[in-house]
Amino acid sequence: MILTESATLNYSDVFYSFFTNNDSICHDKAKFHYLVYVYSGEMLLVENGKEISVRSGQCIFIRRDHRVQFTKHPVGEESFKSISLVFKRNFLRKYYQKFQTKNPVEDIEPLQSSVIKLPETAGLESLFLSMKPYFETAQEPQQELIDLKMQEGVLSLLAINKAFFPTLFDFTEPWKIDILDFLNENYMYDLTMEEIASYTGRSLATFKRDFKKISDLSPQKWLIKKRLEKAHEMIKANKSRITDVCYEVGFKNRSHFTTAFKKYYGYPPTSKN
Repeated sequence: MILTESATLNYSDVFYSFFTNNDSICHDKAKFHYLVYVYSGEMLLVENGKEISVRSGQCIFIRRDHRVQFTKHPVGEESFKSISLVFKRNFLRKYYQKFQTKNPVEDIEPLQSSVIKLPETAGLESLFLSMKPYFETAQEPQQELIDLKMQEGVLSLLAINKAFFPTLFDFTEPWKIDILDFLNENYMYDLTMEEIASYTGRSLATFKRDFKKISDLSPQKWLIKKRLEKAHEMIKANKSRITDVCYEVGFKNRSHFTTAFKKYYGYPPTSKN
């Protein structure tokens, strides 16, 4: 379904989303830490095959450097509305240095889950309800106030679980994710090489160098080969119509898919071979 988006406002690193009808399905890479509050409608997230529902009055924390699938939609007469705080490294580093923040528990491990549904606390409710008027009236808050709200968000998380400390204040470079594991799971998406490099924790140059170690093909040719092999498997199993297979495996149009398929297999996808 097509999403009707009535408003998306961005005040520095605070985002407001307002969708009036239908569903919005998105697969995205969380480049930063996100704290999301839903105050009407529902957000559904999927992590490792497990679905997490976030409804009115509830919050979710999404760790950086993780790919997330989520759906936003209204509930009954309620439009979908949410406010998100984006904790970028620069802000967290300045916060850490300015307040000389110390780890409350030196040997505590960072959180492992990429999506964490948070308990409903007075701190979180107070934080987000205090920001609602700025979005409902489109009255832009002062930058100093936004900074305070961001700090309040950090303190609210730390009050919930001390493990947020090593999670938020980890300033190391993103870890490297196995390239083939990532591509086998995400080959169907329209990603640039820069995005794939970033998602796997590499610069573009490092990604290209590492990819040469695992394949004689270029990344683009590897993706086409993977898509064609998956399409061939689906067609042989009679699982879907040719047009549906084409788009499901990541091709943008049927003509390109048919040409590539025939060149690779020697016969068109409509053949009974």
